[in-house]
Amino acid sequence: MPEETMLAPPGRRPVFRFAPSPNGPLHLGHALSAILNHEMAQAVGGRFLLRIENIDLARCTPDHEEAIYRDLTWLGLRWEQPVRRQSEHFGDYGAALDRLREMELVYPAFMTRGDVKSAVAAHEAVGEVWPRDPDGSPLYPDADRKRSETERRRLLAEGSRHAWRLDMAEALARVARPLTWRETGEGCEEEMQADPAAWGDVILSRSDAPSSYHLSVVVDDALQGITHVVRGVDLYHATSVHRLLQELLSLPEPVYHHHRLILGPDGRKLSKSEQSTGLAALRAAGASPADIRRRIGL
Repeated sequence: MPEETMLAPPGRRPVFRFAPSPNGPLHLGHALSAILNHEMAQAVGGRFLLRIENIDLARCTPDHEEAIYRDLTWLGLRWEQPVRRQSEHFGDYGAALDRLREMELVYPAFMTRGDVKSAVAAHEAVGEVWPRDPDGSPLYPDADRKRSETERRRLLAEGSRHAWRLDMAEALARVARPLTWRETGEGCEEEMQADPAAWGDVILSRSDAPSSYHLSVVVDDALQGITHVVRGVDLYHATSVHRLLQELLSLPEPVYHHHRLILGPDGRKLSKSEQSTGLAALRAAGASPADIRRRIGL
């Protein structure tokens, strides 16, 4: 294998997972992640789980979900049943959000994307630099965090559309020790320093989705007993937020392994809209599972 296998935590059978979203066809990048998870689990006598991350009910479809099963089966992968589907577990994410609400670590956020864009534009129009997260998106303004409780209750009573965001500064103030994680993506285990503050007040729930990726992934990993999270390096920095949520919710900490990405001809990571790299399209064109492995460097 081109990737170093992670060691199992003492006394625990390793549990790996591949967790795609059914909002488009799987591509070569997904094949790399799925195969790595499968083979690394086999190498240490661990378990391999499949999770369907379909909290976005508007974009995720049953057809895409069925295509995921077909593609992974064609690649020769086998996973435990039943498959966890996030849309069937909204109550778990709501309970986690309620805990953070009881801890007074979240607040209702009423600004729309347009409001945020206008605030950032006005700030930068006078030569000021607006802070951005590791993905390059502007940090959420502090207007909602500074609202009085009276005004929040009024807006909520009026039915104003809102999301729930983590009060990052207050959350970090509750953490008694520096946050780190165990990373094995470079072939040897390292302790990495987490920097959740770089993300600002991250969103945990939206009006059109009962949970965010950040919240649902840490809840799912804990409930499924995931010991090893193997995923693309594009999610490396998000681990800082996940470690903070794990600490706040007293959830176990997996070992993390962030692997290389498969890039397109333009040097950017693959997109589900790239038909030329879709597994179904490649299969229809005559490619074999062995061809896929060669194309992704395995």
